[in-house]
This record gives sequence, C-alpha cells and structure tokens, in this order.
Amino acid sequence: GLVIDGRTLNIIFQGGLEEKFLALTKHCRSVLCCRSTPLQKSMVVKLVRRQLKVMTLSIGDGANDVSMIQAADVGIGISGQEGMQAVMASDFAISRFKHLKKLLLVHGHWCYARLAKMVIYFFYKNVSYVNLLFWYQFFCGFSGSTMIDYWQMIFFNLFFTSMPPLLFGVLDRDVSAETLLGLPELYKNGQ
Repeated sequence: GLVIDGRTLNIIFQGGLEEKFLALTKHCRSVLCCRSTPLQKSMVVKLVRRQLKVMTLSIGDGANDVSMIQAADVGIGISGQEGMQAVMASDFAISRFKHLKKLLLVHGHWCYARLAKMVIYFFYKNVSYVNLLFWYQFFCGFSGSTMIDYWQMIFFNLFFTSMPPLLFGVLDRDVSAETLLGLPELYKNGQ
C-alpha cells in the first residue's frame, strides 16, 4: 500500500509528476491519502480512473470526502461523528469501518450473483413474450391486431417484472455469509 500526504500530492500535481505517481501506484494494492484537501482526493481518484482505466472505490466519513466519493466508481460513506454528508453522497453506507469486509465479500457476492441471474431472467421473459407476438402475427396475417388485451399486458409485465426481483432479493443466497467470509476467493468465481 501507499500512504501519501497532501503536501506530496501538491508537489505531484503542480510539478507534472502524475505519470511517475501512477507508475508507483500500479505496484500498490491500495492508496491512502491523508492530510489532503478534498480537491486533491478527488483529483487522485479521477487520475487513476482516467489513466489506469480501473475501477475505483472511495471510502470517507466526513464532508471533506464527498468529492472523492462522488468521483469514484463506488463510494462508501461511514456514518459517524463527522456528520452524514459522506453517507448522503455515497452509493453504500456503513456504520463502522469494520463492516466493510462484510459489505464487499458477502453482500457484494450476493448482489453480483442476483444481478447475473436477473439479467438472464429478463432476457428470457422478453424473448418469450416477443416470440409469442411474432408467431401470432403469422396467425392473423400481419394485420397488426393485438393478441393480448391492454390490461393483461400490464399485469403480465407487472407480475413478471416485479415479483421475481423481490423474491430473488430476499431469498436468493447461493452461499452462506459465514462461508463467504471464510473463503474470500469465492468472490472471483462470479467474475
């Protein structure tokens, strides 16, 4: 990991040393910016996103972290003594830093698996519906008449679009939380 302070970031950005800084960050798994201004934090995130073309995660707990959280692909706000500004600007909110592991490894895995299944489900639902309409047009001689009543179409989409995501969101857990915390390598399987 790399820990860098605000004065050093100021030298990097004003001296045109971004490329050397990025070469250094390529060898690090994480970069921590301490004692830096909100603008410097967001500039680091934007620089890494733009030049390295990687996904960025920013974690903050106060108003000075809002610009950094908004510049990242995924922003996590920690609610605490410094107020709720970071939480309100973030994608996810946690109450303590120790909950980050569970957020990433457990809920991240479950969310990834659910989204993958739901994308396949929505393709299946739409392909079956369009296929039904396509073959009906052969039956009616391509007259453009509707096969399904307007209200039936609304209920079809309402039922098949709202109920499965709710059920998947509540019930679908392919691996238990204890297993996911014990074996973090399982997160890579979905990718």
